[in-house]
Order: sequence, then structure tokens, then C-alpha cells
Amino acid sequence: MSQTSLAAELWAFMRARKKWWLLPIIAVMVGVGALLLFAHASVLAPFIYTIF
Repeated sequence: MSQTSLAAELWAFMRARKKWWLLPIIAVMVGVGALLLFAHASVLAPFIYTIF
């Protein structure tokens, strides 16, 4: 079994099956996750949480 990363497998799946509509969905999910991670460890947390 090879050690392929999840990102590489997703990219290969999207490229082979022409599922380009998945790219914006994944980008938004990663962005929201990064924002929540930043909000957890930041002084700005109360202001970021008001967005949600």
C-alpha cells in the first residue's frame, strides 16, 4: 500500500473524473476550518464568533 496524501488523492480523483465543482467546496471548508482554528487561539475570538 502506498503512502499517498489525502490532498493528492483528492486532486487525482477530481482530475480523472472531471469533478471540478468540488474544488470551491473544499476550499471553503478549509478556509472556515482555518478561521475557526485561528479564532480558538486568538484574542479576536469574540469578534470572529459573531460572524457565525
